[in-house]
Amino acid sequence: MTRLRDVLKWLMATMLMALSLGAWAAEEGGAYVLGAGDQIRVTVYQNPDLLVETRIPEGGVISFPLLGSVQIGGLTVAEAETKIAAGLKDGNFLKKPQVAILVIAVKANQVSVLGQVNRPGRYPLEAGNSRLSEVLALAGGIMPGVGSDIVVVSGVRNGDPFRMEIDFPKVFASQGTEEDMQLQNGDTIWVDRAPQIYVYGEVQRPGAQVLVRDTTVLQALATAGGLTLRGTERGIKVHRRDASGQVKIIEPGMNDKLQPADIIYIKESLF
Repeated sequence: MTRLRDVLKWLMATMLMALSLGAWAAEEGGAYVLGAGDQIRVTVYQNPDLLVETRIPEGGVISFPLLGSVQIGGLTVAEAETKIAAGLKDGNFLKKPQVAILVIAVKANQVSVLGQVNRPGRYPLEAGNSRLSEVLALAGGIMPGVGSDIVVVSGVRNGDPFRMEIDFPKVFASQGTEEDMQLQNGDTIWVDRAPQIYVYGEVQRPGAQVLVRDTTVLQALATAGGLTLRGTERGIKVHRRDASGQVKIIEPGMNDKLQPADIIYIKESLF
């Protein structure tokens, strides 16, 4: 019973330390991958002489008491804990070693955020900071009225090139139709410019507009200031490029939704 209490106290102390440092590098319990540049603290329960605080060098090999050189680069926090514990047990140094690793400073795992965000650059993947929404928040978010809703994440998964387009607003939609994906080291996040449409002819403010999701012809005309005194709603034409690159001319209804790069022409009334 006493030993159980001691174990619980040690676990509680470890958790509190991690929270105070703000650096418990674990996605749901130790999935953070260690790499060169990460500063870590390794503790073994009831063995303060085995406490090690070090920065992981290039190559990912650290020196640990009793074990010597231990390769932990490329392992998750949980895997590294298990490896050190197994080494202590297999070497008959401890019967039931309990190892905990805290990541004090993260340097190894980073992603790049590019395009229409407020603070483009490279950002570390840290504890509680490795999902797409969290990294975009670090980059200041998508620039309103400029950045696209479609976010492209590219990188490598299982040795193969990886690319995914994410309709970002749907991550937080009530239906939750898009996943707030887990990022990995080396990923690149690209936010393109928001798509545009073009209105010309007999409107008050002809020119380009940002295409807001589900914008209709009527809404686009309203954004353009409405028709001039010579304009007419009859015979509105939309020039639209299809998948093959051909431009087709259609006559839409006022409540029809527009598509990226549509060109809306408002002709002059004959009367």
